[in-house]
Formats: sequence, structure tokens, C-alpha cells
Amino acid sequence: MKRISMSDVAKRAGVSKNTVSLALRSDPQIPEVTRQRVRQVAADLGYKANPVISELMAELRKGSDAVYKHNFALMNANQDRDAFRQHPTVPDYVAGCRRRAAELGYGLDEFWLHQPELQDGRLESILKARGIRGALVVGMMKENLLPAGFESLWRNFAAVVTGVRTYDPTLSFVCVDHHALLIEALERICERGVHRPALVIEETIDRLVGGRFTAAFEHGLKNLRPADRLAPFLKVDASRENPGVFRDWLKRRKPDAILTLHTVVEEWLLASGYRIPEDIGLVQLECRRGCQDWAGMEQHNDLTGEAAVDLLVSLTTAGKEPLSLSPRGILITPTWKDGKTLRSRSGPDSPAPLA
Repeated sequence: MKRISMSDVAKRAGVSKNTVSLALRSDPQIPEVTRQRVRQVAADLGYKANPVISELMAELRKGSDAVYKHNFALMNANQDRDAFRQHPTVPDYVAGCRRRAAELGYGLDEFWLHQPELQDGRLESILKARGIRGALVVGMMKENLLPAGFESLWRNFAAVVTGVRTYDPTLSFVCVDHHALLIEALERICERGVHRPALVIEETIDRLVGGRFTAAFEHGLKNLRPADRLAPFLKVDASRENPGVFRDWLKRRKPDAILTLHTVVEEWLLASGYRIPEDIGLVQLECRRGCQDWAGMEQHNDLTGEAAVDLLVSLTTAGKEPLSLSPRGILITPTWKDGKTLRSRSGPDSPAPLA
């Protein structure tokens, strides 16, 4: 069976071979609409790039003998070994990683970072034996500190984290722009006449993203009346143990819309006799499985996974040792999605959209 070449893609798409090459590498020189068209043509034809050629060019540029390997490690950093399949959001990151890796011709070897047998240099030895030069780290949900026992690994292998930024060590990352996400969500609901928005989020989640949710929320409230500027509610875990904590706050603060990541908020509101969206609107800050009917923000976690692969390819073909590469970050732009949990209450006394 004939292997589909870049020339075949160029001919079908009606562009030059160089345009195809740049488009498949998401080069900003090529307009986004052209990049999407070229990618679709490549997918329809079944085109797969040859990573060996990319690595050969990198090795030729640095003038050294080439070692050609084209697998990456796909590392599950979640405490749940089955998070790649069972977690509400992690599978979307994984799907994006797998899709983009397949498009570029890379294989993915899976590892669970909480497996004791892989610590203290064992995983590093496995990666070296398999010729794996880079790692995608997926699934960090409760903290942005990497599991202990892999310090040498992060020094000697290129790695990209999806979803959050890590510290000590700081690695390259791809995640949604959490600040822009919260600001746009506020803009959208205020355009619909919301006067007293509230942010309901567990404090550990806000810390995971460097306080960007609460910082953006407090910044966005500046255009509202002082009496309508509600402090964020950060006691979700305590309310899981005792829903009265949430109910007492709700009665005191009286929000007319709640922005949250936690689907349990809907249960608490309904159990307290509130109608959604007639009494209180609900906005999901990460639309995912189980939230199809909610209004809220699409974080595009699959695109985060795709971009993580692109970044890792650039790091592993840069012709430099991992230790010499400064950590890099890519932010994915979220988008708004209308839903049944928020109704328009626009009127003459509606607040102006946030600046």
C-alpha cells in the first residue's frame, strides 16, 4: 500500500508542500483556517509524519551522530491508577495527546507515577532502555507538586505538564488560561442581567492554579456595585461533609448566579428548594461529562493535550540537552457555551458588561 506523502496532502489541499509542513507544525505564519484545512486533508488521507526525519534534521543541525527513537512517555500523575479512563476530565487531555501523537507518528508508552516500583531511578532506566526522550505528564488534580522519587528524571528528560503549572521543579506546561476563563464567564453572565455573581470553588483547587480563579473574580467584580461584590466561597469540601455550611452562606449572601467547578452545587441548591435557573443561575467553569446541559466555559482539554505534544516535539528536536532548556508555557483560550442552567434577565437595571 502506497504511503501517503506530504506532496499528496499538498496536492489535495491546493497548497505548497512547504505550507503543509508549516501548517502541520502549527506555525503562526500560516493562517489558522488554512492550518485547519490542511490538518483535515491530512487526516482524511491518512497521512502520518515520519518523526525519524524530524530528528535527523535536528541531529544534522547540531552535527552529531543521530539516535532515532520516536516514542514518548505518557505519565499518569493522578493518585487514581485508572484516571486515564475513569476521571471526569483527565481522559480529554489523554485523548488530545494520543490524537496529536498519532498524527505526528509518535507512539506513547503509559506509566503511573504513583507506582512504587518506578521510583528512585527505575523509571528513568526504563525510558533510557526504550529510547524515550520526552514525557507528557497528565492528571495532576489536587496539587501542583510532582510525586517524589523522580527528581533525576525531570533533570534529564524533556517533560511537558498538562492542565497546571508545577513548582519545584518548574516544568514546561500547557493549560487553559484560567484568568481569562473567569473574566469571560463573568462578562457573559453580567450581559444576561446577573447582579450578584458568586464564585464557589474549593480552596485547594484555587491554589492549584496559583489563585488565578479568585484573583480574576475579584478583579472582575470592580464594575459591580460594592454591595453586590460577594467574596468567593472556598469551603466546598467542608460542605460535602456538612451541606449546612453552604446553605448558611447561601442564605446570607443571596447570589443570583454561581460560577463553580463542582457539580454537587446543583444538588445542594435543589435540595434547598431553589429552582435553576429561575431562582439561581449555574455556570460550570469546566464543561465536561455530566454537565452537557450547563451553561459555562469549554476549557478544550483535548486541545491542551494536542498542544502539549507539539511543545514536547519542539523540546526534543531542539538539538539541546534538557537541562539547558528553560521551561516554557502555552495557554489555551477557553470559549463560552450556552446552557439550560442560566437564563437571560436583562432589563433596564442590568449592570454594564465588565471591562
